[in-house]
Amino acid sequence: MKKTVISALAILSALTVNPVSAKETISAVGSSSVTPLMEVFAETYMKTNSDVFIEVQGPGSSAGIKAAKNNSADLGMSSRDLKAEEKEPTLKEEVVARDGIAVVVNPKNTLKGLTSEQITKIYKGEITNWKDVGGEDKPIVAITRDTASGTRGAFEDIMDLKMKVNDMKVSAISQRAQVANGNGGLKTMVASNPYAIGYISLGTVDDSVHPLAVDGVEASVDNVKNGSYKVARPFLVLYHEGRPTPTAQKFLDWMLTKDAQKLVTAQGYIDIH
Repeated sequence: MKKTVISALAILSALTVNPVSAKETISAVGSSSVTPLMEVFAETYMKTNSDVFIEVQGPGSSAGIKAAKNNSADLGMSSRDLKAEEKEPTLKEEVVARDGIAVVVNPKNTLKGLTSEQITKIYKGEITNWKDVGGEDKPIVAITRDTASGTRGAFEDIMDLKMKVNDMKVSAISQRAQVANGNGGLKTMVASNPYAIGYISLGTVDDSVHPLAVDGVEASVDNVKNGSYKVARPFLVLYHEGRPTPTAQKFLDWMLTKDAQKLVTAQGYIDIH
């Protein structure tokens, strides 16, 4: 009788093993701009690799770089180049896509474009009325991202929005600028305010906002590819040398294939090939 009980318990235990727990998990943490593309990569990859579960979180590029450094995630995501002080010999980076940064206004704004200099002055708080750049006599509502944002970091670098204070480079964006959380949050704020201006990932532009030409060049995939649209940056995946599990490395290698890069193009970003 005792043998029967033990045997029955063993069978019951085997049957109740959760099949999800048998999956190997890959964690990707970082840029909210890279997150939508990484989610598409993950969903597509999991369809043909049913033994893998990929978890994607988008707290920001700075968090992604930190996660890759301290091994709290398999893969970090950044939508800006790493700063000199963030680089480490064992921290590896892979470009998985490229993206433009679109300067956007409300669709009710009839302005077609701005110069880089005008955009910089708007964000420094030196130009505060649309009439000074050919628009209506209305105050400009500048919207930026939080300081941990890779999009903000790249935008500041490209638009010369950094200044030195006590030998340290800090943001030159006006304290009066409103701060949005993520691409989605910024887009919503611009879409709901006819006098707002902001900047978002080119791949997330839709009918709710109007992208401006910068220095006479339209914000488009083709213009990022041919180099004429200068407000552009890489999408990076970061990892520690020797840190990615074989499963995570296989996923990363797949992201660089031509088949995976077709997803990049389909999402409105620029592929690496």
